[in-house]
Amino acid sequence: MNALETRRKPAAFFDRDGVINLDHGYIGDASRFDLVEGAARVIRLCREAGYLVFVVTNQSGVAQGFFEEAAVESLHAHMKAILAAEGAFIDDLRYCPHHPEAKRERYRRDCACRKPAPGMILDIAKHWPVDLPRSFLVGDKESDMQAARAAGLRGFLYGGGPLDRFVAEAMSHMRESSQGPK
Repeated sequence: MNALETRRKPAAFFDRDGVINLDHGYIGDASRFDLVEGAARVIRLCREAGYLVFVVTNQSGVAQGFFEEAAVESLHAHMKAILAAEGAFIDDLRYCPHHPEAKRERYRRDCACRKPAPGMILDIAKHWPVDLPRSFLVGDKESDMQAARAAGLRGFLYGGGPLDRFVAEAMSHMRESSQGPK
């Protein structure tokens, strides 16, 4: 094992709408942003367990003309600030503003970043010492699970409830699978 491999860390990737925050549909400003129960606790839990923490989110509201990219970036700054106020820190974040049927022509494309494609995950893995096989993604849609599989990491489909309990169980499954058969 070389020095770079020994520095690689597992990562927890989270979708945003429907996982980190309640999905109120095309959220373009802070007034409609509400954290899911346990979101800050789960980020702290992941970091305490040695995981890097990332958010990867499709934001087609930009492509559909509901809001600008600046609104997404402002909302992400707000999200990071409220999480940080609770001691929960996100290492990095990627979003995809594109959609193959976008109303705004400049955003109309089927890109490698839009989930179910793994582009956002793989881009983060290029810039951070992520050990993809020891990492996981929590999402609320099948497209999230497809992106996880395409990137070579485990996906967990979140259906609601306290996020910290759900992810604690997912992390337990990750530990069990890394130990192999008994």
